[in-house]
Amino acid sequence: MPTTFTQLRATFAAYDTIIIHRHINPDPDAFGAQMGLAALLRAAYPNKHVYTVGEPVATLNWIGRPQTIPDSVYAGALVVVIDTANQARIADSRYTLGAKLMKIDHHPDREPFGDISYVDTSASSSAEIVALLAAASPDWPLDQTSAAALYAGIIGDTGRFLYDLATARTHRVVADLMATGIDAPAIGRQEEEISLAEARLISDALQTVTVTAGVGALTFTQAKLKALDLAPGEEQLALSYIGQLRPVRVWALFTQRPDGRYRVELRSKAANINGIAVAHGGGGHPLASGAVAENAQECAQIVRELSALS
Repeated sequence: MPTTFTQLRATFAAYDTIIIHRHINPDPDAFGAQMGLAALLRAAYPNKHVYTVGEPVATLNWIGRPQTIPDSVYAGALVVVIDTANQARIADSRYTLGAKLMKIDHHPDREPFGDISYVDTSASSSAEIVALLAAASPDWPLDQTSAAALYAGIIGDTGRFLYDLATARTHRVVADLMATGIDAPAIGRQEEEISLAEARLISDALQTVTVTAGVGALTFTQAKLKALDLAPGEEQLALSYIGQLRPVRVWALFTQRPDGRYRVELRSKAANINGIAVAHGGGGHPLASGAVAENAQECAQIVRELSALS
């Protein structure tokens, strides 16, 4: 039988130490769901020890800051992995050191893991799932700290409600979050603000993106990232601008990592691109997925596969 919110709450209640992980290369939903859940648990269980782990990201630290903890903290702990479809993408490999492992996610469950798992692919975001859990838990106080983090996660994964992931339920959830008194416009502006380096990135992206038969493709090598003075993850801003180009139906962003491999982000306006991501060791949603390419040749192969869709 599917896991219920009642079972999740009982599991949280049973452990004195709770450590929350999310995925590598985090986006606002990963941070928002992680930090929002942590804030909810700290408010509901003030005597428990609740930690958030994973690499810090300068552009997302306004949502919350992950903590650095020793291995010893994992002894007897409940470990929660949120917004992460497969184990290869879990930030901080110590997630196996706890006494129990819980998965909370909204991505297709192609790689089930954990002792207890709650996956809802109808949710716009993992932050929406956490907000629904809070709404179903009268003894969990929803305050502005948790609500702000969850709102940031929801607007991040829904593109500020532009994507079809945003449902009537999503908007009802957001109404509850806004009822706490959060400054929703300020949070939206925070996600929209860009640095001068990011402005140069957008300019460069629009000049160098290639568009062929409806497929947009943009590559950032390590040399280009250094030339543009971009912090890790800032290049992801280019994704939405590629999608705004009228001829583009599917698109890919390839970012070379220090080890020479490429982070791959795939997006689509209609065609299902998740199968391509899965074929290249990744996954995600029908219209938004990610993968890793070993080299430039594999990146070119992905573009060819996208061309077959468009």
